[in-house]
Amino acid sequence: MTETLNAALHHLEAHSADHRQALDRLVRVGGVSAKAPPDPTMRASAEAVVEEMKRVGLDGAEVLELPGVHPYAYAEWLHAEGAPTVLIYGHHDVQPEGRHERWLSPPFEPTERDGRLYGRGTVDDKAGIVMHLAAIRAWLEGAGGLPVNVKVVVEGEEEVGSEHLEAFLAAYADRVAADALVLTDTSNLDVGIPALTVSLRGLAGATIEVRSMAQPLHSGMWGGPVPDPVMGLAKALASLTDERGRVIPALRAGVRELDADERAELEALPFDEADFKRQAGMVEGAELCGEPELPVLARLWHEPSLTIIALEARALDGSSNQIIEAARARVSLRTVANQEPEAIRDALIEAVRTALPWGLDLKIEPEPVAGWWRTDPHGAAFEAARRALAAGYGCASVAIGCGGSIGFVEPFAKVLGGVPALLTGVEDPACLAHSENESLCLADFAKGMKANVHLYAELASALRD
Repeated sequence: MTETLNAALHHLEAHSADHRQALDRLVRVGGVSAKAPPDPTMRASAEAVVEEMKRVGLDGAEVLELPGVHPYAYAEWLHAEGAPTVLIYGHHDVQPEGRHERWLSPPFEPTERDGRLYGRGTVDDKAGIVMHLAAIRAWLEGAGGLPVNVKVVVEGEEEVGSEHLEAFLAAYADRVAADALVLTDTSNLDVGIPALTVSLRGLAGATIEVRSMAQPLHSGMWGGPVPDPVMGLAKALASLTDERGRVIPALRAGVRELDADERAELEALPFDEADFKRQAGMVEGAELCGEPELPVLARLWHEPSLTIIALEARALDGSSNQIIEAARARVSLRTVANQEPEAIRDALIEAVRTALPWGLDLKIEPEPVAGWWRTDPHGAAFEAARRALAAGYGCASVAIGCGGSIGFVEPFAKVLGGVPALLTGVEDPACLAHSENESLCLADFAKGMKANVHLYAELASALRD
């Protein structure tokens, strides 16, 4: 194995320019899954991934489709007789561009500045796809074959909640059988510090509309007696958290408190509050929210949180002295271990209904939920991943949580019968995934590819034993 591993690593380094070009190609395609299917750009995005799969030597590369669903890409290599099979997951869809005027370079034109590659999808998750395809090519061309069998599934609707995942699994169950799952859509603790993600928060939410009359009214002629729906909605939304930004008890139902060992592990991780604020871009004087007695990372990974991700009534530009007839908001709630997402969503809706004043008309549209996930990071596969990350990055990895949600993980883990799920990625605190000026640390991109080359070798031994 040592000789073939070295050959694969040599090939990887010799073709680093190719890997960067592959990433640039995928970023330029775009593919915003928030646009309703069928969307030609989403189709083009899936086809671009298929072309990259063919380019690196995978078999059976094709677009997989379901009616009314953004397309997936799939390929495999199953010629390692007697070796374990690894299912690799990523997603090719991306978030909307956001405010174009805030981008320092065009969102779908990959641009390098100060060691980072800027563009929508550079880090979430086009880099994750390319990192594995590069490692696969290194083994196939550099060493003559992979030490494991691989199946690669690249989803097209992760950024909108993987709503049709169950239908996909039912239709393509034969394509996903494997001995381990490797997901490449999570974060490192920081630049240069590799991590295995061992927990994810869930997601519940709703879209809310509040109305008080049929049309706008002059605020001087009617203001006072006539209720303002914008103010009414603001009061209802404000009631969902306390003065520290902690969600109300109804939205904490089922939260599992950290035990002493878990808390000690969190406190042992390198963390600097000032650096955390800087990476978040917080304004001077702004305070961190949540339970002050808990470590900040505990608040981020293991506590529920509520965000108003959209709020609208009337644009500032063109506004006048009127009582607006209606106001709308979209509310997103991150759930944590032991909470029931559907029950928490129901509690969220009931809390808004109860808090809304003045008898205003209320319409609430519940959104699909995503479950939380936790794993026990022990066993041969996890030790293999730790060795691979250390070899790729040149330092020991850490186990972390993730405040985000990945709807793919729990259903696939169940379908695969509880096989090890290894969550890795190349995001970092400064990457601004989902925001304007999303970027990838190119040094970690190179280290992550090297780690993946080692990972296939490590898993070949660990899973066979």
